[in-house]
Amino acid sequence: MSEDVVKGDRPTDTVAEPGAHGHRNLGIALALISMAQLMVVLDGTVVNIALPHIKDALGFTDATLTWVVNAYALAFGGLLLLGGRMGDILGRRKVFIFGVLLFGVASFVGGIAQNESVLLASRILQGVAAAAASPNALALITTTFPAGKERNRAMGVYAAMSGAGAAVGLILGGALTELSWRWTFFINTPIGLIVAVLAFRYLGESARQKGKFDLPGAITGTVGLTSLVYGLTRAGSKGWGDLWTLIFIGAGVVLLALFLMIEARSRHALMPFRILANRTRGVSFFVMLVVGAAMFSMFYFLGIFVQMILGYSAIVTGLAFLPFSVGIVGAAQLASVLIARMDPRWISGAGGLFVAAGMFGFSRLEVTSSYASGLLPFILLLSFGMGLIFVPLTLTAVSGVADEDSGVGSAVLNTVQQIGGAIGLALLGTVSTNAIKDKFTELAPGLQKAAEAGQSPEQLNILQKQFEAVATTHGFTRAFLWSTFLALGSAIITLIGLSVKHKDLAGDGKTPVHIG
Repeated sequence: MSEDVVKGDRPTDTVAEPGAHGHRNLGIALALISMAQLMVVLDGTVVNIALPHIKDALGFTDATLTWVVNAYALAFGGLLLLGGRMGDILGRRKVFIFGVLLFGVASFVGGIAQNESVLLASRILQGVAAAAASPNALALITTTFPAGKERNRAMGVYAAMSGAGAAVGLILGGALTELSWRWTFFINTPIGLIVAVLAFRYLGESARQKGKFDLPGAITGTVGLTSLVYGLTRAGSKGWGDLWTLIFIGAGVVLLALFLMIEARSRHALMPFRILANRTRGVSFFVMLVVGAAMFSMFYFLGIFVQMILGYSAIVTGLAFLPFSVGIVGAAQLASVLIARMDPRWISGAGGLFVAAGMFGFSRLEVTSSYASGLLPFILLLSFGMGLIFVPLTLTAVSGVADEDSGVGSAVLNTVQQIGGAIGLALLGTVSTNAIKDKFTELAPGLQKAAEAGQSPEQLNILQKQFEAVATTHGFTRAFLWSTFLALGSAIITLIGLSVKHKDLAGDGKTPVHIG
């Protein structure tokens, strides 16, 4: 995520130099950076457990509920590279503090939201804030911590926070939702304010670099992605033949093409084409795009299924995902060992097959499925596959790039994961919504026959809920089946496209490996 930090001559107290490191409390500095990163990462999943409660409270539909997740992911992923560039030019501590402050304010707005529009606006602001804070959090480690043991330890803690964020978000989301779904937002406000205030004292500032903001690239890329995702989501409620659905999808494609043209010609491109001009890196980014779609859809659909169909409480739902965290961390450790002995294509390719197997298992879910036999084995398969994919792809994403581009390579990898999740969830959400409607239409005559047979309103209500559960489960399983094909495709592309050898990666430690 970070880019190289250029240290200044410290003309004022706000610019760091190597000798200034020892005058700070490095423990507090590390805690502040870690808290901010954990807050940003976990917010991608913390609301997943609260989604059924948000849906009931604010009147979201099956089609629009995905925007609670996608509004954040699009703003975060679309502006992540711009956030890093802002840190380079304006000062990383300054942009970091702005990000965490805005995150706290946006979270408070989300917590008090009384309708869909206000909540989605707060999610967009959270994404903008995360895009400012996240890329500069890692850069501040370089600014604040001296090279050697202290910096290496800080990098390790940062990676742990990134890796634990998704899991902590699910468990914390479950616990907070037991109080109220609004607390999944309110919890960030005091954290953001405390981090921002203390950052002035304990974090060093970087010297400003010369350069320009690639605003045309940021605007066309973010608006293009938003238009595309909106069009894909709209298809779930209005159909693929709807004029406005086609207009939004078409506009998104045109704007993204314009974004690529701008990036190809810009001297200050957010996504330099030289980063993509390598088959191994291109494959790494594409596969992470698909993996992001798989992970977002898994958290989204299973979070709802476990609560609405299995009837679990919010806190138990959060704990139900704990094996996923264990599996992904264990597999990541295994991949870290194997990468010194095996080419990354075999490790990531195997991971893709595990992910496909897990998704196929979810596609066989039924209303009567149990957690122990219907979910747990496939959660473990999926998590193990994810762990095997993340480590090699994080390394291959920056393999062979110039030192000054290693931070950009890592940032692009995180960007495509967020964007892939948003696009994938929009597409799979539409698949699910259409399948739910079709299945319920198929079952509706049974409800009419029951009414004609003279069943009581209570009995009809129970029957309708049963039909809704069957239709919802059917829709979710269709989405998981599509995810299976996506995962299989990514595994094949990985095996064919990743040409770098494990020996070439030895000692290439340009970016810390993290999960999330």
